[in-house]
Amino acid sequence: MHSVKLEKLDKYRWIIKPAEAMRVPGIIYASEDMIEDITRDNAHIQVANVAQMPGIIKASLAMPDIHWGYGFPIGGCAAFDIKEGVISPGGVGYDINCGVRLLRTDLTREDIERRIRELIGALFNNIPTGVGSRGDLRLTIEEEKMVLKKGARWAVEKGFGYPEDLERIEENGAMDGADPNAVSQRALERGREQLGTAGSGNHFVEIGYVEEIYDEKVAEVFGLRLNQITVLIHTGSRGFGYQVCDDYLKILSQYVKKTGITLPDKQLACSYFDSPEGQNYYRAMICAVNYAFANRQMITHWTRETFEKVLRMSPSDLNMKLVYDVAHNVAKVETHTVDGKPRKVIVHRKGATRAFPAGHPDVPKIYRDVGQPVLIPGDMGRCSYVLVGTEKAMEETFGTTCHGAGRVLSRTQAIKSAKGRSIKQELEDKGIIVLSQDRETLAEEMSDAYKDVSKVVDVVHLAGISRKVAKIRPLGCIKG
Repeated sequence: MHSVKLEKLDKYRWIIKPAEAMRVPGIIYASEDMIEDITRDNAHIQVANVAQMPGIIKASLAMPDIHWGYGFPIGGCAAFDIKEGVISPGGVGYDINCGVRLLRTDLTREDIERRIRELIGALFNNIPTGVGSRGDLRLTIEEEKMVLKKGARWAVEKGFGYPEDLERIEENGAMDGADPNAVSQRALERGREQLGTAGSGNHFVEIGYVEEIYDEKVAEVFGLRLNQITVLIHTGSRGFGYQVCDDYLKILSQYVKKTGITLPDKQLACSYFDSPEGQNYYRAMICAVNYAFANRQMITHWTRETFEKVLRMSPSDLNMKLVYDVAHNVAKVETHTVDGKPRKVIVHRKGATRAFPAGHPDVPKIYRDVGQPVLIPGDMGRCSYVLVGTEKAMEETFGTTCHGAGRVLSRTQAIKSAKGRSIKQELEDKGIIVLSQDRETLAEEMSDAYKDVSKVVDVVHLAGISRKVAKIRPLGCIKG
């Protein structure tokens, strides 16, 4: 598009009115002081581009952590009609089901303050991290295909965790509809040795404590209390998901040429959802979603083992329970009210979190009276948040909210900005112990590279599309 104009809709929403080939408006959730970063990054142009795609419903949406991505912005959400609309790998992302899970314990900050360095060192030794990292597990292709179908349930059946973990995972740890036959041999080979690994970039395992509680009733239901030790695990489908995305971008780029779909950006390659190509991508994407759920489940198991061994505690004394696990990069068939009527749509959430309210049937029974837990990790030097889904999110954003802080510096810019600094020492000066495979990763992921997650969370909280429950302060983390 030649020009994209943002107009203020209300205190926390900005609108791009339909122009040229836009089928629906673009809506961006942001505060006044965030808009400059968003427009400098040109992410608002991507919001307008998505609004041109066939079958899009209501609006092209973006959360306050929005930044430039492949095709769709990261922090974007869009829903398409399942008959007349499309599915797009760019609306899901390369790291399919990159997501985060929160573990809570019976420990307090005082219990581990003197052991934090030892715990971080043990986690770093026990959980493979970094680019191309490989775990100790060696799957056959047939075993891997079972992972793709069963997700976290496969891991639990193999002894990596407990059956009760499954009810605290989005989709109970496995989306229905996975078809390993829709996945390339290359993807299978890439995924075979990476299950149970955290990977690189912004992926991490972080020990923290509950510093503040905003909603005591909901926090109690989630099992959270002040000063309690928690663990956040953030990773996705590794090389497997990347390859699935890469494979289908090529296939769907050819589909666009063949069918003559008009798109403003070739990175928005897509196919009609009910086409054979669209269904094949969807089934392959679900395989990657389930791989990621299994991956986080195995890392959870090794995290529990590490705490138990280092602290010489029994599982019952440690009581490290899963609070919840959410997907960030996914497309799902859901029923939403559109123009006063229930309608089946394919919702793309890319760098965005599902935020369903109390009473919704897809919220686990244990949380249904209060709503779905929403987990928002920050950067390693600040804090993270637990929120809860709301009815307003269902009305405005297809039950969606932000997923993290959102970058303001590219990785190259961050490395340049960190030149001459010791990010590791700066974090230690704040009382945060960090271990990483290399200095460059710490530079790429330093706090300066991200928006302030507290400001991001305040926007979605004050806009009403999710509500603050608790703040978690980091004590230490491992990075790729």
